[in-house]
Amino acid sequence: MSSITSKLTINTVFIVSMVCCAGIGIWGIISPEGMTGAMLGFTNYALTGVSWAWLFICSSFLFLSLYMALGPYGKIRLGKDDEEPEFSTVSWIAMLFAGGMGSGLLLWGPAEPMYHYISPPGMEGGTAAAARQSLVITNLHWGFHAWSIYAICALVIAYFTFRRGQPSMISTPIKALFSGRAGEAMGNVADILAVLSVVFGLAGSLAMGTLAVRSGSFYAFGTDESVTTAIIILGILFVCYMLSATTGVDKGIKILSNVNMVIAILIMLLVLFAGPTRFLLETFIDSIGNYFAGIFTMSFKLFPFEDLGGWSAGWTLTYLIWWIAWGPFIGIFVARISRGRTIREFCMGVIFVPTLFSMLWFAVFGGSGFYIEMFGGGGLKEIIFEDATKALFAFLAYFPGGHILNILAVSLMFIFLVTSADSGTFVLSMMTTDGNLNPPIMQKMVWGTLIAAITTGTIFSESVAVAKAMAITGAIPFTVIVLLQIVGFMREIKKEIPQLKPIEARGEAVGQSSGS
Repeated sequence: MSSITSKLTINTVFIVSMVCCAGIGIWGIISPEGMTGAMLGFTNYALTGVSWAWLFICSSFLFLSLYMALGPYGKIRLGKDDEEPEFSTVSWIAMLFAGGMGSGLLLWGPAEPMYHYISPPGMEGGTAAAARQSLVITNLHWGFHAWSIYAICALVIAYFTFRRGQPSMISTPIKALFSGRAGEAMGNVADILAVLSVVFGLAGSLAMGTLAVRSGSFYAFGTDESVTTAIIILGILFVCYMLSATTGVDKGIKILSNVNMVIAILIMLLVLFAGPTRFLLETFIDSIGNYFAGIFTMSFKLFPFEDLGGWSAGWTLTYLIWWIAWGPFIGIFVARISRGRTIREFCMGVIFVPTLFSMLWFAVFGGSGFYIEMFGGGGLKEIIFEDATKALFAFLAYFPGGHILNILAVSLMFIFLVTSADSGTFVLSMMTTDGNLNPPIMQKMVWGTLIAAITTGTIFSESVAVAKAMAITGAIPFTVIVLLQIVGFMREIKKEIPQLKPIEARGEAVGQSSGS
């Protein structure tokens, strides 16, 4: 592995991206209301105007990923034909999970199922049917669709980087599609839009996570729930992820991800076995059947006859485009840690394993919330509807040792945020150093500081809705780039078919000879 330098890399993508992001960061600090208002207006207009297109595009990722996993390209290795994976399967999955949506699962574990249970689209709330449907909706938002978007974004980059030996850049598939000056210009535009998408997505998610850590600190340590407290938490977070960023992927991110998974599984098991265990396991199995039975219908459902376009825009479309916003970040990061795996192994690991874990997570936390409202003392739904960032910590107070659970949850959420921010600064540094797999420390410092500035502006709003809008702002224009990437990828991978047929023929011949 090449050594990590401290020299800042200056190029067109870095300069243009930095100017745009610095301008938005200054705007957010000087006039947070103006910045957040503009973000909300832009996203609301885009989501409601062409909702049908967004849902169709995002659902298409799922079907494409299934084809890549089960079709003729599944045996292709992301690297040389005899190359072994760089990371163990356990560490690989831990890094996938921690980088992808770890803090989000904590924040929304008990909250989102409760939202859909009390106010489901197109049906009466607070019923057994609403409880079942709420988990279908939640799993739609956090399951196969989300991880399929991540998988395709990562697969495209991993293929060109490790199979073709080209730079680990968003622009690489674009340049394969457009040649000459046009390809160079389109590539620069693609890289700049990708940087903006990552910065916005990361800032929105960090703002939401910081507000949740503030709420958790109140429950665990009795701290003040003020903007000042949130800024202090962000400052500590900034120091931690900057320190971690100096250690590289194989140390900082890997170690933090493994710690995250251990604590997350511990909290989930404590809730599972301290709560109504049989009810929760039955809820999990029930949710699997309902999700698989309804996934195709829900993948294309927009509620036009019920006039619920606002619900679709505020929930399903916001989530799906949110995952696209994280696409370049997670794509490059997942590609970086997936070298040596076959496309089939890659898709199964990136899509199925995290999805099943997410379904178990929501069944345990969401199911426990349902149990509290249906058969317990109730009172949880009022807290959740008042402030979603308090949901997890108010929920844990219902369990034995709730105070200890809250301390663990605050610690876990904070470490998840450090991991995400560390991963984000790493990816942004790669994207602005022509795909350097070990970018300069100074590059990470610059991007880490800028992300903290934009996050600060978002925190001043103290609104989860504003944080969501910030997270998906960059994804809306970037979606066009993703589609072009896929076209370039499919055109290039088709060239592998003539090479695969002789290999398959030799394999069949060996099998026949051994059988005889």
